[in-house]
Amino acid sequence: MTAGGIIAALALPEDARVDQRVPKKLLMEQGAPTAADKRAIQEGIEELFWVAALKPTNVGVPAYRDEVREYLEIAILTAMIRQGGKVGRLVELVHRAIPYPVVLVATVGQDCTFSVAHKRWSQGEAGKVVIEDVQCTAAFASDAPTLEETGFLASLPVAGLPRGDLFALYQGWIDRVAALGAARITGAFAVPGATAQGDALRDGLESHKAMERELVQLRARAKKEKQINRRVELNLQIKRLEGEMAAVAGRLGGNGS
Repeated sequence: MTAGGIIAALALPEDARVDQRVPKKLLMEQGAPTAADKRAIQEGIEELFWVAALKPTNVGVPAYRDEVREYLEIAILTAMIRQGGKVGRLVELVHRAIPYPVVLVATVGQDCTFSVAHKRWSQGEAGKVVIEDVQCTAAFASDAPTLEETGFLASLPVAGLPRGDLFALYQGWIDRVAALGAARITGAFAVPGATAQGDALRDGLESHKAMERELVQLRARAKKEKQINRRVELNLQIKRLEGEMAAVAGRLGGNGS
């Protein structure tokens, strides 16, 4: 899967296209709070490209404003990250640097990811915007998309997203990222029928990831354990945790529309 393929799946309005390279200097000025972050951008990003800007005038969806945030437009960007770059941190820095909500398609070698992150007003600095949690897909298959990825890509076109306002439209992409995460576990992609279902998917995915980490640790301990009684106890914990993970996977499969 390529960045171009994912951007094409968005079916962006032609008059929303910007197609401009973003100088790394600007990114370092706006999104790098430390010298280490500036160095990570300088050494890790090959190219940052501003693909499009979705606005009420080109998508027919009103802006969103409340006491927490203001969404006047949505920026669509691609980033080419060099091998060895701190991918997670660089993705976060790009989201932080742009004052608008961002859809970022990042490429590292053959790997490609899609990320989104809500933004809100800073409580500490007037006029400043901060990001909430970055929601990022796992890397897409390098050749042909999997069945789950195909479902995700088919759900991305702007015209098929919620159209109440730009916040709702952007939330539609966030919910689809959660749905893809669930589909990688359940084997079936389904767009959440409501934001509450998207929230439930994200909560379930966090629980499943935490259980996966614990399972890896338990298996490593069981493999090294010399005492038979202790090994039996660890294996029982492993079986119990596997059962809990299966239950979470079942709930993930039941949260689609």
